Amino acid sequence: MALPLPPGLTPPEIAFLCEMEMVTVVPRQRLEGLELLGGPTKPLHPPHRASLPLWLALLLKRQRRANILPPPWFHPNALTSILDLERNKTDQFSPPPSLPTPAPGATTTSPPFLLSSTADAPEGALPYHWLELGEILLDAAPDDIVEPDTVRRLMRDLREVRMAKMRAGVVVLDGSGMVGLKGVGGMEVGEGRAFISGVVDGLRRIGASREQALREREAEERDDVYGDGTGDGDEMDL
Repeated sequence: MALPLPPGLTPPEIAFLCEMEMVTVVPRQRLEGLELLGGPTKPLHPPHRASLPLWLALLLKRQRRANILPPPWFHPNALTSILDLERNKTDQFSPPPSLPTPAPGATTTSPPFLLSSTADAPEGALPYHWLELGEILLDAAPDDIVEPDTVRRLMRDLREVRMAKMRAGVVVLDGSGMVGLKGVGGMEVGEGRAFISGVVDGLRRIGASREQALREREAEERDDVYGDGTGDGDEMDL
């Protein structure tokens, strides 16, 4: 008998979705275009850059057929600036990349199909899959990253600061179940879901017990003021 899964996506499932993010590669060999489910890829011609899904870029990297260009926000200077912003603004997260304006009649694009992790991505905005994408690149392509040890430390600090901010936002809840998550990444939501939902459910139970106690107290006060009516009825009969 299979055990019931918790609600929402698990961390491995979130990392799987992250592998559909588009990244920039510099091919080492010529490669013809491929017909993928997400659409055809352009032919690769060294040393011209190209955008590929992360899973395909990792495959070419392991085969030593391409190098991966980290996105601008994955540079130590950019991560330092974002970390300073996170520490200075204790009530909100760093702003995510702006969504492109869809053409008339076109569908709206959302992560992981936004070009927020390519070499042309904005420098000061963390994309939705920033955490899992950074961990994958640090594990699979550390030689393509500028100062990988510094980047790894900055990523760890960013994760701790943002998780602490999420917990602080849950602490001030009044039981309404509202938590501001603008700018929070996919893996952060997956990791904090159990904590947030547990706190919200606990606050709701506390609020319900307080309301029940208040109703019982009001009922007792009404009984003390009006009595049960037995004595008054006997006097009227006499």
